[in-house]
Amino acid sequence: MDVKQAIKFMIISTLAFACMNAIVKHLTDIGAFQIVFFRSVSSLFFTFGFLIRNKIPILGNNRKLLFLRGIVGVISMSLFFMSTKYLPIGTAVSLRYMAPIFAAVFAIYFLRERIKPMQWIFFFMAFAGVLILKGFDTELDSYGLLLIIVSAIFSGLVYIVISKIGKGDHPVVVVNYFMVISTIVGLAFSINNWVNPVGIEWLMLIGLGLFGYFGQVYMTKAFQIAATNQVAPLKYLEVIFTLLLGVMLFSEVYTLYSLLAIALIISGLVLNAVYKGKPSKS
Repeated sequence: MDVKQAIKFMIISTLAFACMNAIVKHLTDIGAFQIVFFRSVSSLFFTFGFLIRNKIPILGNNRKLLFLRGIVGVISMSLFFMSTKYLPIGTAVSLRYMAPIFAAVFAIYFLRERIKPMQWIFFFMAFAGVLILKGFDTELDSYGLLLIIVSAIFSGLVYIVISKIGKGDHPVVVVNYFMVISTIVGLAFSINNWVNPVGIEWLMLIGLGLFGYFGQVYMTKAFQIAATNQVAPLKYLEVIFTLLLGVMLFSEVYTLYSLLAIALIISGLVLNAVYKGKPSKS
């Protein structure tokens, strides 16, 4: 288990996803499923190219788990893209990455991992942040909130499935399954509401695949070499990167209560990661 290497991979992943989030926020006239399609189909050039060039079997070994990873992943991604139409991008990302908490809970049942009593306090801190965000941010859309919470639950399941796959399949095989399934689902649900991109939108849609590809690959690598509870909380970095991009690029304004709520969510995740990493007393 190489925790330091996993941390490096997660930093690269979160930076890539933050850039992707900024692009999604900018594409206000294009529907969520059409964004899912472009984000996925453009990544297939990288994934298929890599697998063919390196003679890696495309179908992989754990095919049922790989298919399941693709399904839960596309549900989470679609709901997240939908939520960005109703929420500030920084808020949406901070709420989506409650996922590590759901992942930790799911890990109890599916991976037989244990949660220490003190971790529940840290989880409560994060949920308190959500309550503050909803209670004091009067402009926070309830439908958007529902979409992002359900997205976070499915994102937590993604972590579990990837951990179950382990090192049994190459990271790009895992990502390729996700991209193939997302391409099919995105096209099927957007074809009747298709909007033709214009000008720079084409470049941005291609950029979705580029940033999404590197984000997925490095996230998958991180989860394959370290424990779920050690890696998952590091996703909080994406919140910070995305929030800064939202302020700089979209002039998003966050109230004191909103920043406090986001800080509580991040603090809960960070403290959980630090505490989880401490060796147990004999």
